[in-house]
Amino acid sequence: MTVHMRDWDAFVTPAADGGVHMDLAVEGITCAACMGEIERGLSQLPGVTRARVNLTSHRLAVDWDAEQTPADLIVSTLDHMGYRAHPFDPAAQKAREDRTGRELLRAIGVSGFASMNIMLMSVSVWSGNVTDITDETRDLFHWVSALIALPAVAYSIRPFLRSALAAIRGRRLNMDVPICIGVSLAVGLSVIQTLQSQHHAYFESATMLLFFLLVGRYLDHNMRGRTRSLAENIAALKAEVAARIGPDGSVREVPLSKIEPGDRVLVTAGERIPVDGVIETGQSEIDQSLVTGETALAAVGPGTRVYAGTLNADGVLEVRVSVASGATLLDEVNRLLEAAGQAKSRYVVLADRAASMYSPIVHAAALMTFLGWTLYGLGWQPSLIIAISVLIITCPCALGLAIPAVQVVASGLLFRAGVLIHSGDAIERLAAADTIVFDKTGTLTLAQPELLEPVDEADQDLAMAGRLALSSRHPLALALARATGATHPLSGVLETTGAGVEVSQDGQIVRLGSPGFCGVPETRVAEVLERHGDASLLALRVGSDPARLIPMRQSLRPDARQVISLLLSRGYRIEILSGDRSGAVEAAAAALGVVHWRASMTPADKIARLDQLQAEGATVLMVGDGLNDAPALAGAHVSLSPVTAVHLSQAAADAVFLGDALAPVADALLISRRAKAVMMQNLWISVIYNLIAVPIAVAGFVTPLVAAAAMSGSSLIVTANALRLRLLHSGARIDG
Repeated sequence: MTVHMRDWDAFVTPAADGGVHMDLAVEGITCAACMGEIERGLSQLPGVTRARVNLTSHRLAVDWDAEQTPADLIVSTLDHMGYRAHPFDPAAQKAREDRTGRELLRAIGVSGFASMNIMLMSVSVWSGNVTDITDETRDLFHWVSALIALPAVAYSIRPFLRSALAAIRGRRLNMDVPICIGVSLAVGLSVIQTLQSQHHAYFESATMLLFFLLVGRYLDHNMRGRTRSLAENIAALKAEVAARIGPDGSVREVPLSKIEPGDRVLVTAGERIPVDGVIETGQSEIDQSLVTGETALAAVGPGTRVYAGTLNADGVLEVRVSVASGATLLDEVNRLLEAAGQAKSRYVVLADRAASMYSPIVHAAALMTFLGWTLYGLGWQPSLIIAISVLIITCPCALGLAIPAVQVVASGLLFRAGVLIHSGDAIERLAAADTIVFDKTGTLTLAQPELLEPVDEADQDLAMAGRLALSSRHPLALALARATGATHPLSGVLETTGAGVEVSQDGQIVRLGSPGFCGVPETRVAEVLERHGDASLLALRVGSDPARLIPMRQSLRPDARQVISLLLSRGYRIEILSGDRSGAVEAAAAALGVVHWRASMTPADKIARLDQLQAEGATVLMVGDGLNDAPALAGAHVSLSPVTAVHLSQAAADAVFLGDALAPVADALLISRRAKAVMMQNLWISVIYNLIAVPIAVAGFVTPLVAAAAMSGSSLIVTANALRLRLLHSGARIDG
């Protein structure tokens, strides 16, 4: 189906801000400059608020105002720029990428075979030129080389030629334009020199140039494919259907899109759980390594919260749906992974701008070199050879790969460490952090506190508190809901950020939250804390009756002590800012060896403390999970949230980490510091290469063959340096 036959409006979805969104798979992207060209071109359209290309999957995400710009105009703009767009279908996109990989591999084989055979004859000609080769023999070798080179070049240049022609049709220049010009000039001049029985021809330069370039492009394609497979493995965990239990007890398999919160679904042994929910009946063991990072099976039963994508090992479960398709934890992980690929760092933006400016400079430098040597009296053919060498050696491939290659590798390492980044410059900002501020509840501690007193099933007030707790994402409230077995939330609940929730029930105001929110006297709080020194307190007040206190204890994350000790040894300053009471925070700080801590902090207090630290010159990383942490996460220099955090906190954070371990925080900091160092190394490699190579090529000391090897070598060096990041990080991760 052609672009003009599609109803593109059918592929548009509503966006959260009132605009619309569309995902497209874009053909013709060959380098970082192409990505920048697309984003700049679309951003100039009326109403377009965001256009981001995923480096790995070539997925274009566009947000815009449909009243100002129709979807057809976005697609036609891409077409005029020389890029073909398709509705984004992961399976179809993977098939296109696989075809591209096979084409590159075949072209490598053809150009490599041609290069080796032509080089054998070229060596004979070079040695014969200084000894006693006859003109007839030299011409024969040149013609045989031409017979091998011409079809080989015509076949191998296709990936570059398609891109260059599309760029020219779109009235722009990309990195493939000078490549095609350089190869075409080298082959054309070699044919002319062969017809004139000249001593030199440059067929080997053209084929070797293509061979080196194709190897570099295939390595880049393969590296992106490996990172893309991480997202594909996550997407494979998502079920397409669910077994819904009807009101009459009948079970029907329906598409996941038909499942709503409150429905019940049946999950048999060996199936993946299709939705987020709470188990109502059944006992089993599930593989929830996606969420916790723990590969051992976890025992589950009634009241246990389960997540989409986790595997039910044995037993039959009935799950009450809390979050349906599109908003599950697995969907959120997929969105975060996609956002990580679309994100662009400041270094990427810098490299994009330099690469986009570079093509005109390359052509101008080659033209000036040709004119300069011709006017000097060298002759047009030798001058053209030098110009070709300049054109080839100055191709900005290394600059275009310098940062994206590191970003791809770093994103893969972060994902394997259990960290998904939101923003493009998160890696750079994580690398700059020198002070880490932790929230306690749900961050340093696990998000599943335990009640210290047994639950009386006949206690109606506590049962109502459990239903009220379902409307809060605070870890203490979730623990209460889990302990009471509550499954049906109350309606009309209001939440006061950082304090608690309340609802009008039977003419009475019912409050659940902090002791202060429920009006508990300090003397009663002190009495309970005498019995449970390190407990966290949740208060319940029904009408005008005296409030009751519900003590809970939170366990530190299993590796919290080890991670905090490691971070302190690396020179980071650690603080704990918590809304919890002083005794619980002091106990956690003492257990972790943290000297600086503050308790009973409101969201405003946390913001004020962050401002104070930044005024003192600190670069702060905030790690938190609660609704009351969202302002601090947004206000910090860089921020992290556990994946169990409320959605608002995840949205405010620059990255999220998976699992019960705290090790991903330390891993993220280490990977980011090393990634930033490699980014700077690659930029300097690209700059130094050009500072050395360009004057040598302009001076005429470089043949097209040497220029091809040097240019391809610089691209391979920055790619290999990016891959070295994996070796630097091997063995450095903390096991949780």
